Amino acid sequence: MNEMLYYDLKDASGVAPGLAMQVSRELGRRIVAGHYKEDALIEDEGKLSERFGVSKSVIREGVKLLVGKGLLEVKRGSGTRVRRRASWALLDDDVLAWHLSVDPKPAFLRQLLDMRQMMEPKAAGWAAQHGTDAQHADIEAAQIRMEDESHSIEDFVVADALFHRGILRAANNELLLSMEGVIFSALLSSIRLTNRDPRENANSIPFHRKVLEAIKARDHALAEEMMTAHLADTSQRLESALSNMPGGA
Repeated sequence: MNEMLYYDLKDASGVAPGLAMQVSRELGRRIVAGHYKEDALIEDEGKLSERFGVSKSVIREGVKLLVGKGLLEVKRGSGTRVRRRASWALLDDDVLAWHLSVDPKPAFLRQLLDMRQMMEPKAAGWAAQHGTDAQHADIEAAQIRMEDESHSIEDFVVADALFHRGILRAANNELLLSMEGVIFSALLSSIRLTNRDPRENANSIPFHRKVLEAIKARDHALAEEMMTAHLADTSQRLESALSNMPGGA
């Protein structure tokens, strides 16, 4: 669900348009999950062609896509090797989405949350200052959807994501908007750990409500303060969840 929701939030297609893209996504997921280790060689074109049931030319195109994202490098005579993580295009939409399809990595989750704490309070303040009434209404619609106890857990998660997307878009900052994938990836990754049953998360909804009210009042300082408080609570719950994971401490 989370990987597809990521593409939905980005208003991008989550359906692979061709065989090469499907191959790149399957290989990409395996690389992100660590099935292919950094600096390790992957299978040659012939073996990959047999595994995926496609032609070698499709494999070459799929590999080329991953080369462009920094995950692979091809050297004549040496084969195709997984690059070190530091070389990956971690802000690429597909790479962020692939992280949602594998077991969460504690260090990466913490880094994503660090980015949220850096960007989202300012986004909330700018949404209060620069957001249109229609954009504020979108944020409120997501809040109301979160508060509807008759909805499923999945509905709550979607509403939570739409709430934060609404704030980012209401900030009306093109550069910030280009970073929204980081927010979505961080949000959806942490939800898997902190909101096992979002309907029982008593603290989450009031935090969101306070952010919304500050934005609607066009109180940019309070909106920033309330978002900071919300993310501090998120950080606390994330750390608690990570502490129960192997290697999470």
